[in-house]
Amino acid sequence: MSMEAGKSSPSVFSMPGFSPFFIVQLLGAFNDNFLKNAVILLVTAKGMTMFGLSPGIVITIISGLFILPFFLISATSGQLADKYSKTQIIRVVKMMEVGIMLICSLGFYFANLPVLIAGVFLMGVHSSLFGPVKYSILPQLMPDKSLLQGNAWVETGTFLAILLGTIAGGFLVLAPNGELIVAGGTIVIAMIGLGISRFIPMLSPVDASLVVRADIIKPTIDIIKLTQKTRSVFLSILGISWFWFYGAILLQLFPVYVTDVIHGESLLVTVLLACFCVGIALGSVLVERISGKNLELALVPIGSAGMSIFALDMAFIRFPVTTEALSISQFFHSTSGLHLIFDLLMMAGFGGFFTVPLYTLIQHRVDKSEQSRVVGGNNIFNAIFMVAASVILGVLLAANVSLPNIVLILSLMNAAVAVYIFRLMPEFLLRFAAWIVCRVMYKRIVTGDDHIPSSGPVVLVCNHISYVDWIVLSGAVARPMRYVMDHRIAAMPVVSLFFKLGKAIPIAPEKENAALKEQAFLKIKAVLDEGEMVCIFPEGRLTADGEIGPFKSGIERILADTPVTVIPVAIHGLWGSMFSRESKSLKVIPRKFRSPIRVAIGAPLTPVGVSAAGLELEVRGLWDRIKD
Repeated sequence: MSMEAGKSSPSVFSMPGFSPFFIVQLLGAFNDNFLKNAVILLVTAKGMTMFGLSPGIVITIISGLFILPFFLISATSGQLADKYSKTQIIRVVKMMEVGIMLICSLGFYFANLPVLIAGVFLMGVHSSLFGPVKYSILPQLMPDKSLLQGNAWVETGTFLAILLGTIAGGFLVLAPNGELIVAGGTIVIAMIGLGISRFIPMLSPVDASLVVRADIIKPTIDIIKLTQKTRSVFLSILGISWFWFYGAILLQLFPVYVTDVIHGESLLVTVLLACFCVGIALGSVLVERISGKNLELALVPIGSAGMSIFALDMAFIRFPVTTEALSISQFFHSTSGLHLIFDLLMMAGFGGFFTVPLYTLIQHRVDKSEQSRVVGGNNIFNAIFMVAASVILGVLLAANVSLPNIVLILSLMNAAVAVYIFRLMPEFLLRFAAWIVCRVMYKRIVTGDDHIPSSGPVVLVCNHISYVDWIVLSGAVARPMRYVMDHRIAAMPVVSLFFKLGKAIPIAPEKENAALKEQAFLKIKAVLDEGEMVCIFPEGRLTADGEIGPFKSGIERILADTPVTVIPVAIHGLWGSMFSRESKSLKVIPRKFRSPIRVAIGAPLTPVGVSAAGLELEVRGLWDRIKD
């Protein structure tokens, strides 16, 4: 199998089951927001209230009740989705949705706000039950290499559905007989979703033996612990939750931002919401176009940087004060209005860069039998962060912090969170460096990438052409690796920082530093015992003439200590580059941008009978195949 930068895999819509699932989840997200915004508009525009409460308090209650089930039943939902067929879960949830909308139709018909609020709460229950299935079903519908594309489309559909549902709910409920139109519309959409769910193929349970606990607290604690089982997964969950915090602040700011900063009419709130949702959708699609079939973690730091930069820019946008509210037409014809639209589109688009790879990483690195519970744990953290966003925003507004300054604070907080996450998980930055080398400076072509197992201890052995071979391999292989490096290269200025971030294992010849050599072999054994992947360059030095040198016997000791799978790899195309020994200085510019780098990954070898000489022949064979 070959892979070229930017080349897309077959469309996920051609894969059995994805299209009906995509439509079902899109309709569910639409109906959530269709109903919720219609009820909110009945309170704010038509004065519907209950128990003498103010509209502001009623809206807060509605929003709180919708999110409450994510705290209460996400753990149970995750257990159910792992124990039973996800197809059955979806069909049951869609039947619930029809029933909920029938209840809400009574609330609309009789203008009964408590019934409508109860319906909103039940739709929160519906979404909490569906949430763990939404992302954990994808690995059962498509191969791992298509997950990023699947996540991109799910994210795109979700935010477009949120936008359209919010607009439709607000517009239709205010029309003549609007309550009945909304009531009928929600029922029809729920029934269509139920009907289409019948076309999702019946999937097998991933853990039918799982015992579902009836209580709430213990399963919630267990699932939160489960999210922390793999460090990269937990940090990805925190990153996704931070994005929901970031988005929640902005979405709650829009109404007051329109009145106090733009000095515009209330419909501009919908314009800002549309910009944000469309931006996320476009960013998510662009992630798929850039990444193709790869999990491109390099986009995460790019996305985070974009979110901070354009929030910072938004903080300094000013609108002139006018005697009359700025109309939508005037807004679109103003420089400040176009500036704000651009910033929102870019902030949200980079948000897609930030979140889509994180969702995909979770799917790649969590066992299929635990994915629904981990996604349920993710939903709990998302809810916590959104509630925290509301509290923090309330405190800032109560302290009379200006809206532009709140956006400025959000930008700085985003930068601080990014530094914290990337410091704890340097893989993101290493992938970014690999992306610069392999996708900007050169054109990476990989063959045999399907030979890399998704888990378990593995040793990669590769020829050593340049100082950036390890970066090239980081971009070519989806799994994180620990690299064994000559201690002199590992100590080089600048690059030593990357080696420290990547936890490279320095090694020295016995005659130079016998203790360091022994420490290296002990560390390699420990890493392999933990089920990780290690890459070594058995030549023990950079090539001086562009050819493959003799392999040293260190690989034989590694396999004697820890008999694991061995995979031969060959790199070609970097000899003569600014990173090879043919170049006299790392400061010279590349001779040719976008020249090809070829990486050939061979079939896995069992450790029995493997020798340094035999592996050298394997790597030479791969190298001969790609150098012509």
